[in-house]
Amino acid sequence: MVYPLAFTGALASLALWFFYRTNEAKSRIFQSSFFGALGLFVLSVLTAEASVGIKLGTLFRDLLALSVFGLAFQLLSNHRRLLAVGSVVVVTAFGWYYTSFMSQSFSSEALGQPVYDSSGELLVELAEGSGEEALATAVRKYGLVLEPAFTPAHPEATELDDYYVVDVPQQFAGQLDEIIKQLQNISTVDWVEPNETVSIDPELSRRLPSINKKFGIDDPGLEHLWGFEAMEVDKLFEYMEAQNLAPKRKALIAILDTGVDGAHEDIKANFRSTKPAYDNDPKGHGTHCAGIAAAVSNNGVGIASFSRDNAFVEVTSIKVLSASGMGSQKTIIQGILEAADKGVDVISLSLGGLSSQSKERAYQKAVEYANERGAIIVAAAGNSNRNAKNFAPAGVPGVIAVSALDAELNRAVFSNYITDLKMGLAAPGVNIYSTIPNGRYSAFNGTSMATPYVSGLIGLLKSLDPEISTSKAYQILRKTGKKTKAVKETGPLIFPYAAVKELERQNQNPL
Repeated sequence: MVYPLAFTGALASLALWFFYRTNEAKSRIFQSSFFGALGLFVLSVLTAEASVGIKLGTLFRDLLALSVFGLAFQLLSNHRRLLAVGSVVVVTAFGWYYTSFMSQSFSSEALGQPVYDSSGELLVELAEGSGEEALATAVRKYGLVLEPAFTPAHPEATELDDYYVVDVPQQFAGQLDEIIKQLQNISTVDWVEPNETVSIDPELSRRLPSINKKFGIDDPGLEHLWGFEAMEVDKLFEYMEAQNLAPKRKALIAILDTGVDGAHEDIKANFRSTKPAYDNDPKGHGTHCAGIAAAVSNNGVGIASFSRDNAFVEVTSIKVLSASGMGSQKTIIQGILEAADKGVDVISLSLGGLSSQSKERAYQKAVEYANERGAIIVAAAGNSNRNAKNFAPAGVPGVIAVSALDAELNRAVFSNYITDLKMGLAAPGVNIYSTIPNGRYSAFNGTSMATPYVSGLIGLLKSLDPEISTSKAYQILRKTGKKTKAVKETGPLIFPYAAVKELERQNQNPL
């Protein structure tokens, strides 16, 4: 609290100093209070729990803002007739500055720290056969509230049914470390981990790309799909037609997100509803991803996907994020279990968040559960220009992480890098044109947009080979991918034609 209060005090003192500059006594008082508040402000920044870079950046930004406000105060002091209107403008500007910048200066996100879900901060795994009564002492001491975290349809196949989500009352929020240690010391507690938040943060594209290449189908939005040109999707279409390829069965891709507008003109023919409550999308993010993965091709409207005749994949929705685009490990893991229990082939996760743990045990168990039921999990690498291994679910073993490329095949400036992950691929993620709710279309930037390209291609491979594993799918996409300008950071760009051709070759000539 000292940081914003000291800055506000310095700002107010500076205003009054200018206003009373002709009054020697008051001028000295406000001059002294300004320098006192300024010193306290600088001290609060320098002693904050943050890196030197963040501290210096914050100081530079805030002192520059203080100078701009000072110029405004000087102008108003010289033109008193503008004082009323000017004061409203200055107060409004400060409110905007505080909300947009100062309030985030030392937040967990700004400091690169995970954020715990305030409605259930911890996930606790109890030993098989033990009940929540084992936590009774800690529950009484801290007023903890417990409830079962996950409900897999096949509890015998996983330990996730032994997990509880623990809500810590606000008055004990500052004692989380102490609570975690006490829980870990209980003999029947096998594991404790934070229930970290996840979110979506794509950016609206500022320009709509255009290309001249034809792909042999009639979707008008193809002119904006530069990714199709980069991935040479025309070669995929030509090869599949020449080889007369047919699916062994339609593959189902689950978009775990804010929902999907299943009635969209360019999605509904490829959409399978798993629950009516999931078939709307107040945010628009899930619908955008669904269009990239499985838009209806060659229907004279909108865009297209890798399935030229729409016989290979379909898409469904499972809501795991709120209308504002926020969720937690609990909601994501429960969504993975639900998708796996519904028999989906590909689980597409265009979401994620910072992870504080080197081992995400609950995520790992969810991935294993889904894999055992034949599902392949694909997740966004993240949009923080950091190491994707520190983000979940992208950094969880068994997940294929996806970085984003721009039109020059550089790693997008925002994209996390996958250098330290075992399974990382790249796909177009800048100026990506796709479906949004109510029959509309728009372009966004983000690894969220790159992810469904990979999910859609894996869905295509799954339709041709329903038994294909995560490992085999990844190895094919890695082997056949195109080099990018920073391939170690991004992984190879998926190349659909070569991937399908390689799958056919391997299936015709098994080792």
